[in-house]
Amino acid sequence: MPVAIITGASKGLGRALGEALAERGWDLVLDARNEEVLRGTAKELAARGTRVEALPGDVTDAAHRAALVAAARALGGLDLLVNNASALGAEPLVRLEKLALDGLRRALEVNVVAALGLVQEALPLLRASGAGAVIDVSSDAAAEAYETWGGYGASKAALDHLSAVLAVEEPGLRVWAVDPGDMGTDLYAAAVPDDDDPRPRPESVVPAFLGLIEERPASGRYGAPSLLEA
Repeated sequence: MPVAIITGASKGLGRALGEALAERGWDLVLDARNEEVLRGTAKELAARGTRVEALPGDVTDAAHRAALVAAARALGGLDLLVNNASALGAEPLVRLEKLALDGLRRALEVNVVAALGLVQEALPLLRASGAGAVIDVSSDAAAEAYETWGGYGASKAALDHLSAVLAVEEPGLRVWAVDPGDMGTDLYAAAVPDDDDPRPRPESVVPAFLGLIEERPASGRYGAPSLLEA
């Protein structure tokens, strides 16, 4: 069975993608910081008949990243790495003039440095897969200038660039930076708590991710809404 590592997998998009892969027979290594919620998610996904390893921890911890890859190795290898864990830098979001530099450092550390660290740790297994792929979850804020989204957007723009360079350096892999589009998630609620407008559920964009995984188009940056329309 193919094996995937998904970070930030206890809820939201990470959980929705994990559910879809479990239904397709994938074995999973799941990460999140909230141990109780993560264990509950893992139990529900394992009920679908797949093997699920749940490792609570922080992706900025090198030992935790190594443990995630070791768990994948124990399951037989690694075919897909999904860097989904994200930090906003400020909750709620604020204008750049008020953005705490420690908050910006946290966003960069989680969204960029830890993502690259996990890629580096996982590369030997991804190369050995024969069909290895990396999905780096991006954001519209990486490409557009939205007030208060500067720190988070800058971190996701940096992740997009790392994804593009990794694709050039690792032509045997597929590397996709994916903007999932507007979603109703805890991350968005923390970013803009006063926005009560209804938003699509994360499950609604999962078919776009599955299309990439199953059809394996060229490495690059993709928008889930455009993929769904196509």
